[in-house]
Amino acid sequence: MKLLFNIAWTHVSTRVRQTLVGMAGVSMGVGFTIMMAGLMQGSQIDFLRQLVDTMPHITIEDERRAVPTQPAEQEYGAVQMSDIANVGKRPGIKYPESVMGSLRSWIPGDVAPSVKTTAIIDHGGARIGITLTGIDPRREIHVSKLASQMREGKLDDLSRAPNGVLLGEALAEKLGVKTGSTVLLIGGQGTRLNSTVAGLFRSGLKRVDESQIYSLIGPAQVMMGQSGVINQLRLRLSDPMVAQKVASQVEAQTGYKSVSWQEANADLLSTFTVRDFIVLTVMGAMLLTSSFATYNIISTITHEKRQDIAIMKSLGMREYAVRRIFIIESIIIGVVGILFGWVLGYLLCYGWSKITIFNPLTGTTVPLQIYYSLMHYVVAGGISLLCCAGAAYFPARKATRVHPVEIIRGAS
Repeated sequence: MKLLFNIAWTHVSTRVRQTLVGMAGVSMGVGFTIMMAGLMQGSQIDFLRQLVDTMPHITIEDERRAVPTQPAEQEYGAVQMSDIANVGKRPGIKYPESVMGSLRSWIPGDVAPSVKTTAIIDHGGARIGITLTGIDPRREIHVSKLASQMREGKLDDLSRAPNGVLLGEALAEKLGVKTGSTVLLIGGQGTRLNSTVAGLFRSGLKRVDESQIYSLIGPAQVMMGQSGVINQLRLRLSDPMVAQKVASQVEAQTGYKSVSWQEANADLLSTFTVRDFIVLTVMGAMLLTSSFATYNIISTITHEKRQDIAIMKSLGMREYAVRRIFIIESIIIGVVGILFGWVLGYLLCYGWSKITIFNPLTGTTVPLQIYYSLMHYVVAGGISLLCCAGAAYFPARKATRVHPVEIIRGAS
């Protein structure tokens, strides 16, 4: 093996320019692949983090996924009811404190009650439809990051201001209001409620900041027209990735529809799958293209070393041993190129992380999010090394299969 390595090293070290070109091709492929992987995964993780932070991990609603079994069906097995609507009266979740106590005994997180309804916010003649969520500030800090998203005021200010409400910064800017201003809330049944802006928040998602407001549970029940009703339980888990599994268990226990954040954003997550496939295809093509330089170099060397091949085979060296020489050459080119590619990839990631862009979701200018992972370097280097070895195998195989006599005759 040492003899084969020495011959291979002599070949690549005597053709410095071609060897450097091959190494540069591998470095560019590995470096840009690492940058693409870090950029893609970083942006995706950042978006999901904002999405998960903005909404509860699981929402229990006061409705059922399927139509309840009718009394006639329970009494008579031959009876089957059809065309029954599942949108009847929604009286809220029964015994919410009991349900929450039961869930707290086993879920890996916490749960808090809320009241969700729709309303219109009126200020200075401007009317905007909003979603009003009534919360308990003492429990809300355990199920959402609303407290850390406050830009003006605190959650406790809801209790101090008369009919206090918290508005998103984008909505406040639209209405031209600030902390301490008075706005009019109009419910679906014509209920009107003068409220004081107790604080402003920024969730990171513009659609939330423009359409979501918070109040205490009492005013929200008044706007809904059903006092004492809790129509939502919101859960926050220690690990948001298990939300789908926990939601199924919660629904089986309570009977109420439990929606995980993955289910609520199923369409969005499916687009990530398509995007991942496209980006992985592009990165694979980049690595494969970078191996063409190695293929070209090994083809040139095998063509120029035909006489050397004939001499080695005449001296009794096996075909597979001669073939290994050229594969070792490609591996030398690949390994050195991969090392430079890792450095290039890190520098590209670092440089891109300093670039800022305007985020239309948040309305702010933020730096590009890069995810640094050792796995990106290992996978890009491994695939590139395989491509280099494969690119050298075919020209080496073709050259070593020619009979030595034919090579010597052709040379003469």
